[in-house]
Amino acid sequence: MSNLYVEVDDEALSEAASILGTKTKKDTVNAALREVAKRHRRLRALERLVEMGERGDFDVLLDKRNYRR
Repeated sequence: MSNLYVEVDDEALSEAASILGTKTKKDTVNAALREVAKRHRRLRALERLVEMGERGDFDVLLDKRNYRR
């Protein structure tokens, strides 16, 4: 873990802590950084799904005979 000394917007930090349910500044900043990284990974995954849909990778599902029973 790195030590990093930065000035932080107290209002933004307080709001983030409330949203994330964290108690300390350190926990809030770390949770926010993890959340940003997770959101980015989810966005990339969604973009890949859209690309697959545009290619027709899911067209087989349009035929109900291909659904699991």
